[in-house]
Amino acid sequence: MQPFHVAVAVHDLDAARDFYGRILGCPEGRSAAQWVDFNLYGHQFVCHQVPAAAATAEPTNPVDGHAVPVPHYGVVLTWPEWEALAERLRAAGVDFVIEPTVRFAGQPGEQATMFLRDPSGNALEFKAMRDESKLFAR
Repeated sequence: MQPFHVAVAVHDLDAARDFYGRILGCPEGRSAAQWVDFNLYGHQFVCHQVPAAAATAEPTNPVDGHAVPVPHYGVVLTWPEWEALAERLRAAGVDFVIEPTVRFAGQPGEQATMFLRDPSGNALEFKAMRDESKLFAR
């Protein structure tokens, strides 16, 4: 799999460094005064500092009984990586948008998933497939 690149807007680079670096455990890469790269499980995740935006309604999409934040970013992990990250986040006292849960149980798309927001409000999803070969199964 090829690494992807995602850039998100953040309001405070120090808070982003604490969240992505300390809490999520992402190694920091290159940076400048207004941005910082993180290695998010082998993918380039860039936080660009921008002025705080006015509060707006957060759009969601209903999925398996949950209001999933849109847009959101994240990665698909192995089941053991997902479990370890869920425990790390719980231990850090992270507030989840959607608590770690298993959805679509017994279906081809059975997955463990969790949603949270970074300090700037960017929605992140971390998931793991029970059967990794079923990631795009219908």
